[in-house]
Amino acid sequence: MRRPAKRSSSKLSADSQHLVTYAQAIAQASSRLEEKAWQNPLDTLLNKLLKTSHQPQIDAALDHLFKADLEAYDVLIEAVEAGSESTTLEHEGQSYDVQLLVLPVLAWTRFNIASGPITADMQNALGAHLHAHVLATDARLSLAPALFAIEQLPRDHTEVFALMQRMGQAAIRRGPLALPTEQQPTASFLADTRYLIATVVVASGTALFHWQESEQQSHFSAGKSAALEAWKQQATPLMTRLLPGCNVELLLPQAYYFGCREADKRIRPASIRAADYFLTQTFDISSVELHANIGGFSEDLNGQIDEYRIGFSIGGDPTIVYGTVWPLYEQEDGDDLTPLLPAGAGMLESMRISPLQEILTILRECGIVHIKHHNERFTMEFCDDCGAPLFPDSEGELMHAEMPEDTPPPAEHFH
Repeated sequence: MRRPAKRSSSKLSADSQHLVTYAQAIAQASSRLEEKAWQNPLDTLLNKLLKTSHQPQIDAALDHLFKADLEAYDVLIEAVEAGSESTTLEHEGQSYDVQLLVLPVLAWTRFNIASGPITADMQNALGAHLHAHVLATDARLSLAPALFAIEQLPRDHTEVFALMQRMGQAAIRRGPLALPTEQQPTASFLADTRYLIATVVVASGTALFHWQESEQQSHFSAGKSAALEAWKQQATPLMTRLLPGCNVELLLPQAYYFGCREADKRIRPASIRAADYFLTQTFDISSVELHANIGGFSEDLNGQIDEYRIGFSIGGDPTIVYGTVWPLYEQEDGDDLTPLLPAGAGMLESMRISPLQEILTILRECGIVHIKHHNERFTMEFCDDCGAPLFPDSEGELMHAEMPEDTPPPAEHFH
């Protein structure tokens, strides 16, 4: 769930108030027809605000509902995301559905994780595999000519909308796509996600993906799984060329916001495993000698846990040499450490584990046995000088992660 920025004024503009009203009406609708009747003016207003780059009006409505009506907030954020990542365009008398996609690549390494421009030959190769395994037969494609880090993705819904429009037009006309050559600098992490961005265009009302086509519909789930496996097999060698020195895992191309959230979740286990590998290789030690200190952090000490931070130390030395953050998303509960098989639980419920249980499982799988979980709640504190998150040590003191001065120099510095 996206957390809106805090605003100093509670007064809403007319457009923001309309967004609030429509979202609340949809949330309270008692039938699909009533819901659709409210959805039309909401989508129309959102389209106008997105086209005119009026992000503050959208943010104000989201802020208000996040504090006052979470059910209506979910309605509005879903509509905003859908409106900014998809649309309908007209060209030469034909109506087209346009969907912005993200193609996430999970990467982990001891070295630098690359980003930046990709060659036309690489774009063509990736596009060929998308057409062969993922996209519907008659889909048109526009692939952005760069590999993006998260810092380089569009930040606002209006920016996503503008990119989707440009790429959609390029796909319809089967023309080239030019993007600004300058990109934001990226932070260095042991494990991180890189993104390819694409736009798929189809005749309105027809299938976007291979598994949606008529001959695939009766077994769409198997078709989707097969598409993912084929995409991984064919595109992984290409991505390893773009990300030298990295282990990579490709996720299924998905709608922009959904795909970004899935990548955010899936990179978390890799970050712990990458930290274990990096530290054991750098210091020539075994995982048994590592100590992991886990703390739950919150913006509001009386609210839910927003993220876990894991600080790593070596042997009896309490110094935190490295740290990794495990953010929580949507309905994940940071306070849950219940048994895996609660009384009366159904099959699905019994398979679910909490984020904390998942962290503990991954640490133990790595061979880390010295694990300290602090029951107290920590505030979200950061270094005043560099802005890096602070991590708990074994005593619950928050510390800056610092590698020892005599550490063998890696190819890149990881903070």
